[in-house]
Amino acid sequence: MSGTAPSHAATGTDPALACPVAPVVDLVFSRWTTPILWTLHAHGRQRFVTLERRITGITPKVLTQRLRQLERDGLVVRTYHPEVPPRVEYEISELGRSLAPLFAHLAAWGEGHLDRVEQARLAYDADQAR
Repeated sequence: MSGTAPSHAATGTDPALACPVAPVVDLVFSRWTTPILWTLHAHGRQRFVTLERRITGITPKVLTQRLRQLERDGLVVRTYHPEVPPRVEYEISELGRSLAPLFAHLAAWGEGHLDRVEQARLAYDADQAR
């Protein structure tokens, strides 16, 4: 027997099977995906520069990459207007809008629980400092 670990199939520990939420988390909750989807949902169709202004801290390169991935995943629709100068707009797709209840539940959870998370962190840090 070699020193390599057995495959997920051999052990039955495929992360997607162990936690069916994992693929959704990977798809929707990457670093910039959630702010992009939230902004498009809240403000409707927008041009790139408007999105960039509303999502502080994101670089143009990363915004471009995330928008392409979201378009590929079917969560964002890109509309090209062949005028001079060319205009491109982005909007959340119907599939992307279907995430709104999930975001609403998470926002409500945050409002009801993040203060307790902060208290737990402070208590933990104080305990670790001793």
